[in-house]
Amino acid sequence: MNYYDDTYRQRPRPQRPRPPFDQGPQGPGRPPFFQQPGFPQMPPFEQPSDFPSSGSPSGPPTGAPPSFEPQASPSLYNIDPGAIRPCTYQYVYLWLRDGRSFWAWLTFVGRRSVAGWRWDRFRWTYFGTDLDNITSFVCF
Repeated sequence: MNYYDDTYRQRPRPQRPRPPFDQGPQGPGRPPFFQQPGFPQMPPFEQPSDFPSSGSPSGPPTGAPPSFEPQASPSLYNIDPGAIRPCTYQYVYLWLRDGRSFWAWLTFVGRRSVAGWRWDRFRWTYFGTDLDNITSFVCF
């Protein structure tokens, strides 16, 4: 005995009237996303003055970091997010617990980690590390 009732599948769906739209980049009958009725128009993106002109908010800087290696200042404490946060969107030299050191361009400082772009001799690559891994840093 089968108790499955599929009569709901046989009923036609009600058709809603669609408003007419001009043909946009998304094809006929579909408005561009930001030009849908009732959606407020967005102003063009302006780069905030907090970001330096040498790099974009999400990408690496356009040039290489300074060519010198600063001297490490030993730190007896863990790195605090409030201490390293002013180094975002600036060149910063990091020394890690495993002995590595490198130039970086930080784009994110969280409660327990940092992320950004790291200089690998010839190019910028994206990286992230825990604040516990950083022994010292210098901003430029």
